[in-house]
Amino acid sequence: MIKPLHNYVLLEAKKDEKMVGSIVVTSEVEKKNIATVVAIGPGYTNEHGELIKPSSEIKVGDRVLYKEYSTTEYKEGDKKYFLLKDSDIIAVIE
Repeated sequence: MIKPLHNYVLLEAKKDEKMVGSIVVTSEVEKKNIATVVAIGPGYTNEHGELIKPSSEIKVGDRVLYKEYSTTEYKEGDKKYFLLKDSDIIAVIE
């Protein structure tokens, strides 16, 4: 598993699945820029040597909305992950 560094957040893209008769129909939710927070980096050190932690509003397990072109994609098996800075998460979905 990936462990994010600095102020990066690891998101897991989920797929919506619906049963239509005996056929499973999937749609990729990541196209809607919605994913689940899997891990959060510890923060980064600024020029004064102070640790700046990621936003406390984001927690592991949150479903979030993120900026479309700010991610680095990573695939492991059949799972798709995104790495992005915490400031590129624009909303928590409740």
